[in-house]
Formats: sequence, structure tokens, C-alpha cells
Amino acid sequence: MGTAKHPEEVITVPVVTIDHDVAVAARKQANGIVSRADVDNLRDDPEAKAAFLATFTAADEKRIMSKVDKRFILLTGLMFLIKQIDVNNAANVKVLHVGKPSNILKELHMSSNDYNWVASIYGIAYIIFEAPSNLLLKKMSPHNWQARIFFTWGIITACHAAAKNRHQIYALRFLLGMFEAGMFPGVMAQYSSWYRTDEMGRIVTYYFCFSSISGIVGALLTYGISYMNGIGGLSAWRWVYLLEGTVTILFSGVVWWYLPDYPKSPSSNRWFSEREQEFIETRLPENAPLTSDPNFSAKEIKSILGKWLIWSFMLSQTLVNLGGYALTWYLPTIITNLGFAGLPRNQLLLLPPAGAALSGLIFSAWFMGRAWIVRPAYIMFIMSGMVICFVLFFSIHNRVGIYIACVLGNLFYQSYFPAFWAWRSATLSGSTGTAFTLGLQSGIAQLGGVVGPQLFQSKWAHNGYKTSFGIAASFLFAGWVSNLWTWWLTRNTEYDVMRVRRLANTARKEGRTNFGDDIRIFEERRFYDGVKLKTESTQNSV
Repeated sequence: MGTAKHPEEVITVPVVTIDHDVAVAARKQANGIVSRADVDNLRDDPEAKAAFLATFTAADEKRIMSKVDKRFILLTGLMFLIKQIDVNNAANVKVLHVGKPSNILKELHMSSNDYNWVASIYGIAYIIFEAPSNLLLKKMSPHNWQARIFFTWGIITACHAAAKNRHQIYALRFLLGMFEAGMFPGVMAQYSSWYRTDEMGRIVTYYFCFSSISGIVGALLTYGISYMNGIGGLSAWRWVYLLEGTVTILFSGVVWWYLPDYPKSPSSNRWFSEREQEFIETRLPENAPLTSDPNFSAKEIKSILGKWLIWSFMLSQTLVNLGGYALTWYLPTIITNLGFAGLPRNQLLLLPPAGAALSGLIFSAWFMGRAWIVRPAYIMFIMSGMVICFVLFFSIHNRVGIYIACVLGNLFYQSYFPAFWAWRSATLSGSTGTAFTLGLQSGIAQLGGVVGPQLFQSKWAHNGYKTSFGIAASFLFAGWVSNLWTWWLTRNTEYDVMRVRRLANTARKEGRTNFGDDIRIFEERRFYDGVKLKTESTQNSV
């Protein structure tokens, strides 16, 4: 890049040469686990890597990663915000003009049980298409593939406004899930190519903050659009889909133009110098994807499916979703039925749960960054809060108490995911392995989106759906146990992540970088004898 664009790069630095023989040997060893292209990378030569990273100061690292943040935080956050608005509007429009002829249930001649399938069918499409979509991410390039996702799902969202009966809305929800599949795990896979796993908690928390903001924005939009009822001969719920779908279509152009691909992709030259691109990729742990990785590797998929870890993580998230999706899907109806406010002001009562979730996410980013405890320990605290809130749903009758449980339940549920996905990132390996694992995990976990809404059958409405919440609470307790099991499987890796993060925090306080002692994934360090943590002198010997 020209010096006019990157004047800070006009400095004299030592020339670092990669030892080809060392790099070949390192790639050969790594190829036993992941697929690497026959290209020499600084990460393949420990001495060259150390020498290159030593030319950067703590101020350099902060400056470069701030540039990465500017490219990702706002754009991917808006992507997630729009996704969540488009997905959750189905729950919001259900209570829009409820009981009136212009309500969606009245116009489409649907019962409450019929409408539950709106969420379930969407989840089924996700399960089918999430992993295949994510496997195309590298081949098609992220900015192309994500732009396609937004464009096609925007069209389908807008088409919801034309639905005349439940069969048409079911078909549209399936198409929405199909075309939207790959958006969320695609962003997660990209993060793994730009950020270290010990940094992932921060960036993923920012990402989920936009999800919480979407609850606020979605409620306000639905409230505002409710006053458009009858304009142009369309009911308010049709305007919700038409306007939000149009915005999504237009936003696809923003995604195509501004979303980076990978650190050393040609498109990254627009924002980063060659030296910065090398730094971003070289500082990552050994298991992180490389720009030069093959577009597809069947070996990585086979290796992943043969390990317990993918199944334990998948079970953990699925069980949490089975309970959590039940709450998020029925939250607008629960709050409306409490009778605190009439129509359309009932939409405004959705703001406190969304605001509480946002505050919980901000706290999570701050707390995980300190590395005081391992991430699974923090998750167990969150899970305990979730279980308690869901027990309150079916054990108390006071409507104020139920509303408080709604606020806290949403806080704990939304706070779970940044810590969970940061935890999940530590054991991903290779480009195909990362894309497939995240796609499969995110897809199968949508079983929660399929089953959760079905818990709220009309036959259980007589007691405020206490039976439904009892079932959801049992799923969450099982999820608590499953997360504990997954913590056991990853206890050494997570301790290593916490250890390295503490070293990095100390180094930054002293104005220096910490790249000498990194996380080991291919051959993990052993910090525990069973459940007992080894002494520091014993740890140093591994």
C-alpha cells in the first residue's frame, strides 16, 4: 500500500526470513490434525514468528486491533441486529392489535397452536441448511456470501406481507430459515480468523449487545408501525414485514461493500497494510484458520465428528435453547397477558427485559476480560440464575414477580451466549473445521427453536402455562449438567486460555506485548490431575 494511506508504516524494521525446512516440518505435523496449504507462514516457524512479533509494541498492537474493531464491531453488530429484528418480529406481530380483525391470527385464520409453527418451521430450515451454508463461506468469500444471505432473506421477509393463509406463512418461514442460514456462524467463523480466543469474549459480547438492542428497536418499531394500520389497505403486521424486509435488502449492499474477508485476502488491502495483515494473522494461536487454508477439507470434518467435544457443546447449547427459546418466543404474549398496559403500549413493556439483557452483556465483556475465573465457571453462574428464574415462572402467581422473572430470565439467557461462543472458539481447528463446527452447532441447537414454541399449547394456558415453564426449567437443569460435563472436557484448554489472558493483561499494563507463551491446542497442556489443579512447579514442567 502507498505511504500516503499508511504513513505510520514508513518505519525501518528488521527483515524476518522463514526457515523453509522448519515451516515444512511444522505444516507436516499440523496436517495430522488440520489441512494446510503448501505455503510458508510465519506461524510455521516459531523463531521467525517471535522475531516478527517482537518488532511490534503494545501501542502498535492496540492501534492495529482498534482498526480491526472498527471494521467489524459496528458492521457485524448491525448485521445481527437486523437478523434478530427480522426473526423476532413474528413474536411481536402476534400481539399487534390482538383480538382485533387486523391481527395476524384473525387475518390468516390461525389458532395460537397453529402460530407456534411459525417459529418451529423456521428452526427446521435452519437445522437443514446452517452447516452447508457455512461450508461455502470460504469458497464464495464472506462479503459475497453474507451479502447474498441478506439480499435473499430480505426479499422473503418482505413477501410475508402478501401471505393470505397459514400455509403461505409456513412456506415463507421455511424459506426465511433456508436463505438466512449461515449468517450467524459465518460471522463467528470470521471472528476466529481475526481475533484470538482469549479476546473472543469481548468481541462476541459486543456482537450480542446488538442482539439485545434489537429487542428494544424491534419493540419500538412494532409500536410505531402499529399506527400505520389500514394505510394503503394493509394491516400493521403486513407493514412490519414489508418495511423491515426492504431495509434488509438495502443493507445487503452495505455488507457487500464493507465486510472484510480474511486478514490476508486481497480485499483487506483497502484497510490494512501488508505488515498489519501479517501481524493480525501471525498473532493468532496455532489452531486458528489461515487465509491460505484450502477451501474445503473432508479430513477436518471427519476428525471433528469423531470427538466427544462437538457433541457435548452441541448438547449443552441445545438444552439451553430448549428452555430459552420458549421464553423469547412467548415473552411478548406473557407480558401482554399480565395486563399491565393496553394495546399498543404493551409493546413498550418489552423494553426492560431487553435493557436488562444489554446491561448483563456489558458486564460480561468487562468481567471476562479480567480473566479472574475460567469462562465455563462464569457460565455455570449464569445457568444457575436461568434455572432459578424458570422455577419462579411456574411456582409463583404474583404478576409483578412474574414480570421480574421475565426481566432476569432474559438477562441470564442472553448473557449465556457471549461466554459460550467465546468458550467454543478455543477448540476450533482449521478453516473447514471451524466453519463446519460452528454451522453444525448453530444448526442443531435450533432444535430449541423448533421445540420451544411448541411447549406453549393452548391446553396448558389455563394456569398461565406453568406446565410449559416446568418443562422448560427441566431442560435448563439438564443444560446445567451438560455444560458442567463440557467444562470437564475442556478444563485444561480453558485454564490455558485464562493463564495466557492474565499474562497479556499484565503485559499491557506494563506497556509491552505478550507473544512468547501461547495457548496450545494441538497438544494441550495438562494443568489438572483429575479434578485437582496441579501445583505451579508441576505446571511449568508440562
